[in-house]
Amino acid sequence: MATFRVVLVEPQNEGNVGAVARVMKNFGVEDLVLVKPCPLGPEARKRAMHGASILEKSTSVADLNEAVQGVDLIVGTSGVETSSEKKFARIAISPTDLETRTAATGGLVALVFGREDFGLLAEDVERCDVLVTIPASAEYPILNISHAAAIVLYELSRGRSPHRSRRHASGLEKERLHRAFADLLAATDYPAHKRARTSIMFRRLLGRAVPTPWEFHALMGVLQRATKRIARLERGR
Repeated sequence: MATFRVVLVEPQNEGNVGAVARVMKNFGVEDLVLVKPCPLGPEARKRAMHGASILEKSTSVADLNEAVQGVDLIVGTSGVETSSEKKFARIAISPTDLETRTAATGGLVALVFGREDFGLLAEDVERCDVLVTIPASAEYPILNISHAAAIVLYELSRGRSPHRSRRHASGLEKERLHRAFADLLAATDYPAHKRARTSIMFRRLLGRAVPTPWEFHALMGVLQRATKRIARLERGR
């Protein structure tokens, strides 16, 4: 069964941080990481209520990469509709779809919430495996981060059960796949100006797939074998 870490990227309002800690307490999530947060004082503790212990145990880090260290699946959140595959690095799914994908997944899942004013930057989204958006009114689709966290955590709590789940490929294993895919692009002389977008597509695809260890090893074998064979043919010339 998956465990969850909530990551707040550069929160600007201490009351919001406290409110998120309170919501986490409601749904039994204890791991809170803050990326370059605003100062936390009495207002944060007041809003946290019984979640004050989560606030006290929270970790502050310098950047998103540090916040998701050791994580197996990185889930970003966005209030922006992302229907165009070419325009956006990730195509957003609903919290219900996210629950379906994580219900049987082991490992640590990071739920990344962006800044109150303009959310996650493009480079933050590219770091994520999956993007989630909450269906809301087109007139005002952007939710307060504590409200967004409550909805996402509620949906995820519905998928928790005591049965033993299958292990899925870890974050480290998936990063090895991304490096192997990049090596194959280089070995095939794939056009340099297309490599970044194609790599984003592959990361997006892998994030949706949630591969098992067997699938990871099979795909790694194909990518590495193809890259090595191309290298041998090049040397033979």
